[in-house]
Amino acid sequence: MSNAVLPVYGPSPVVFERGEGVRMYDDKGKPYLDFIAGIAVNALGHCHPVLVNALTKQANTLWHTSNMFRVPGQERLAQRYVDLTFADFAFFTNSGAESIEGCIKIARRYHWAKGQPDRIGILSFEGSFHGRTLGGISAGAQEKYREGFGPRLQGFRSVPFGDHDALKEAIKAPDLAAVIIEPVQGEGGVREVPGQCLQGLRKLCDEHGVLLIYDEIQCGAGRTGKLFHHQWFDGAEPDLLAAAKGIGGGFPMGMILASEKAASGMAKGVHGTTFGGGPLAMAVGNAVLDVVAGEGFLENVRRVAGSLQQGMESLKGRYPELVLDVTGAGLMRGLKMKEDPLPLRGKLSDRGLLVGTAGANTLRLAPPLVVTEADVREAIDIIDQQFASMMTAAGS
Repeated sequence: MSNAVLPVYGPSPVVFERGEGVRMYDDKGKPYLDFIAGIAVNALGHCHPVLVNALTKQANTLWHTSNMFRVPGQERLAQRYVDLTFADFAFFTNSGAESIEGCIKIARRYHWAKGQPDRIGILSFEGSFHGRTLGGISAGAQEKYREGFGPRLQGFRSVPFGDHDALKEAIKAPDLAAVIIEPVQGEGGVREVPGQCLQGLRKLCDEHGVLLIYDEIQCGAGRTGKLFHHQWFDGAEPDLLAAAKGIGGGFPMGMILASEKAASGMAKGVHGTTFGGGPLAMAVGNAVLDVVAGEGFLENVRRVAGSLQQGMESLKGRYPELVLDVTGAGLMRGLKMKEDPLPLRGKLSDRGLLVGTAGANTLRLAPPLVVTEADVREAIDIIDQQFASMMTAAGS
C-alpha cells in the first residue's frame, strides 16, 4: 500500500484498532500491555469512561468558538491549575511545542517590559528536548534535531548536564533572559535532576534576575506522583512551566503556567491562539484533572511507581551483562542498556509489551497512571523472559 504521509516517521508494522485501560489490541485481536502510553500522553489509559463521557457530551454541544469569546471551561480549568500550583495565570495551547514557544516569548517580553530588550538569551542543558519547532530545537541541546535546519536561533545556548561550574558562569551573561530545564529529561535518557540542583538553580536565577522555565511536558500531570515533578522539592518553584501530554489524557492540549512576575510584560494582543483552550479540549482537560487530583489517585501512582522501580532494579541485578542502570522517577522510568535498545523494543512488542526508547541507550517505560501492581509484575516478567532469552542466545 502506498503511503502519502510525509516520510518522517518509522512506525511499527503493528496496526492497532482499539484500546481499553492499559491494553491495546491490534487488527488481528492480539492484546498488548501498553507501557509507553502514546509517549506519556494517555495518563488515564485508553478510553477512560470519565474522558469519553466528557468529550462526547461536549461534542454534542459546542466544538469551537475561538478566543474571541469567553470559554467557561477554560476559565474554570485555569483557576483550578492556579489553585494547585505556583502560578497566577494559565494559558492553553494545543501542544507541548506551542507551550515551549509561549514560555520563551513570555520570558523575553518580561525583560523587554523592564527596559532590557537585549535580554533574549535562553540557556538549556545538553541532552534536553523541547519540541520540534525552530524555537524548540534551538532550545533543545541535541544537534541531531537541528541538522539541516540552519544554525540555532539568536540567543540560544547550552551547558553540559550536571556541570555546575559551567552553569554558574553561563548564567552571568548580561543578555540572558531565562534558563529552561526538564526536571526529568525524557529524550535525553530519562534522567532526573536532583532536587537540590533544582533548588540551587532557583537561587541562581534569582541572584542574576533570570527567569526559570520548567519543561514538565513529559514529567508533569502526575507522572512522578505529584501533579508536577518540581512539587517534590520546597523552594524549587519556577517562574514559567510548559505542560502538555498527560494533561489532555490523549486529547491534544498544552498549557503554560506563569507567575504574576513572569507574566507582567504580557498584554492584550501580544500572544494568542486560534484553537488553544477550546471547548472540546477544556472539557477533557477538566475531566483529566477531576481524576488526577481526586482523592487517593496520586498516592496510588506513588505506590505502583515503587513496585515498578523495585522490579526494574531486580532486572538490573539479575542481568548486569545487559543493564547498566535504572533511571527516572515515578512512572517515568528507564533501563540504561549496554547496547542500543531499539531491537529490544521490537522483541518486547512481539511478546505483547509496548515500551519506548530514549537517548543514552535507554529503554523507556511510561505506562498510564492507572496501571496496577499486577500490570507491573506482568511487564517485568515479559522483560525478564526476553532478557533470559537474550542471555541464552549469547551462550551465557
